[in-house]
Amino acid sequence: MIIFLAVSTAFLIGFLITPIIILILKKMELMDRPGGRKIHSGFIPSMGGISFVAATFVAVLSWLDGQFITEIRFLLAAFGLMFFVGLRDDMVNMSAFQKLAGQFIAAYLVVVMADIRLTGLYGFMGIYDLPIWISYFISFFTILVLTNSFNLIDGIDGLAGSISLVTFLFLGWWFYDVGLTSYATFSLILVGAVLSFLVYNWHPAKIFMGDTGSLSLGFALAVLTVLFIDKNGTMASFEGWKFNAPIASGVALLIIPIYDTSRIFIKRTLNGKSPMEPDKSHVHHFLLRMGLRHDQVTLTLTFVKCCFIGLIFLASNLNDYVLLPLVILTAVILGAKLDSITLKRVKKRNKNSPPILSKRAKKKSIHKAEIQEGVIDKAKLSDN
Repeated sequence: MIIFLAVSTAFLIGFLITPIIILILKKMELMDRPGGRKIHSGFIPSMGGISFVAATFVAVLSWLDGQFITEIRFLLAAFGLMFFVGLRDDMVNMSAFQKLAGQFIAAYLVVVMADIRLTGLYGFMGIYDLPIWISYFISFFTILVLTNSFNLIDGIDGLAGSISLVTFLFLGWWFYDVGLTSYATFSLILVGAVLSFLVYNWHPAKIFMGDTGSLSLGFALAVLTVLFIDKNGTMASFEGWKFNAPIASGVALLIIPIYDTSRIFIKRTLNGKSPMEPDKSHVHHFLLRMGLRHDQVTLTLTFVKCCFIGLIFLASNLNDYVLLPLVILTAVILGAKLDSITLKRVKKRNKNSPPILSKRAKKKSIHKAEIQEGVIDKAKLSDN
């Protein structure tokens, strides 16, 4: 009952304050401008993450008792810190070093203080326990990479919110099943908060989440996924639903940002470009080039995400030796198929569309006709 009330509170608060935030951001002229890599039209308020982060904290403080808040206090502190890092970056562009420093401090709070980390490889490659410093290094690296990978997929209406919504819903169920009630409640509160934001962020979006929201959500997803992997790798089967391939299952949960970032990194490196250089070669950009709308792209990638979650359920008895290559190979094959289909669609559309020169000639002839018509009208007026 408490969980239901907390989720409902998060949704209601977010639903009510988002329109107010939209008006405030418009008055302050804090808008996302079209052009460059921006594929939206018009000026849209950004920093929408304020609404669902605020809704999350209101719900947590309203319904979680002292014991639950104590259990997740470091996660809440780190989540709040990531919110302010994103807010600062949206208002005044921060350097990559400054953002990374803020993310590192947030990661320190959960990895070292809360002890949420990858303690081993859980039998994969014959490795069970890792030395503490190697464990810290891998955990820090994983959280930072996953956080920024999720930030990169926030490129079209509703995508980041929908992807995170599905993941938080799954994690909320699983944490509750294995007895991690405080983390389950936090995950489900985020479901309610993000769902309220999607009402206004769905295509055509009235507001974007900005780094304020994408960094916060990406960090929460990264930390909770690390906890999911480690708990799966160390728990007994009688404690709840156990996925025998914890690493592969964690990869499947965040397959969209992981695949997209890996693909972009490899492609830019092979082309001699900086991996950090922004462009329009993300997966969602490819789907848009196929002629799909923002909402269709979002639903397509969300469906793919659900299929991977279904895969780890069906193969929950398999170990990482089998499931990890299967997950990676499936993602690569689907990605290659997407590239092939997109290329064919683009070539077909270009072939059926008139050449650029003919378009210009047609535009000039229309403009010339309009001028001539105007001259004739003026002559008629002078004769009268």
